[in-house]
Order: sequence, then structure tokens, then C-alpha cells
Amino acid sequence: MHDLSPTDIDLKKDRGLTIQWADGSASYYSITYLRKMSPSADMKQLRAEMQKNPLTVLPAAAGQGAGEVTATSAELVGNYAIRIRFSDGHDTGIYSWAYLREIDPANQPTPSPASSPESEPDRDNDHGNDPA
Repeated sequence: MHDLSPTDIDLKKDRGLTIQWADGSASYYSITYLRKMSPSADMKQLRAEMQKNPLTVLPAAAGQGAGEVTATSAELVGNYAIRIRFSDGHDTGIYSWAYLREIDPANQPTPSPASSPESEPDRDNDHGNDPA
């Protein structure tokens, strides 16, 4: 059995997708994360635009609906992928096992401490105007 193949797939439509892999590892993806990381062409383009310009205006469908996005259904695509349909109508993303391994949230880099607010200079300390 190939290491990229899942041995168990558990979709909780309102929470997330858990996959047990043939190599013994497990991955968990929230529904919101899966929707954001859809491999569809339109979402790939939107992520690229947002990387270049964080102020990119999201399409109307991205903010559609009052509640959180949920999965409405899922189906296997051959032996290599899963297609998930979302409550906002998005259903064009086919998540291959290789792509799911690539975007596993547990393997994503975390922001460096240098970019956190704690590492910025202390702006409250005004050395030039000491009232004492």
C-alpha cells in the first residue's frame, strides 16, 4: 500500500476531516481550513492575489451565509482524491491525497517570533519627556 493512501477517512460535516494514513500518521483539517485551501483554480488564484496584496477584496461567495461554512457532502474520486461540497456552494475542489499531505496544518510553518508585536520597540517609553 502506498504511503499517501488513507486507511480511514472521518468527515464531521460541521467540524473537520480526520485522515489516518497508511504510514501510521494522522491528519486533521477543519472545514474552514479545507474551504480556504481548496485546490480549485479560482481559490488558487485568490490565494496568490492575497499573498501579493493582503488587502485583496474577497469575492461575494467567500462571505456568503450568516454562519460558518460546513461540508454538505463528500465523495471519493477514484483512488487518489476526495471532493468536498461546502454549504456556500463551492464544490469544484478535488483534494488529492498528495495535496492533503502537503497542506496538513500540523506541518505548516509557524510565524517567527521576530514578526510578533512583542519584538517591536517599546513605543510607550518616551525617554525624551520624563515628567519626574
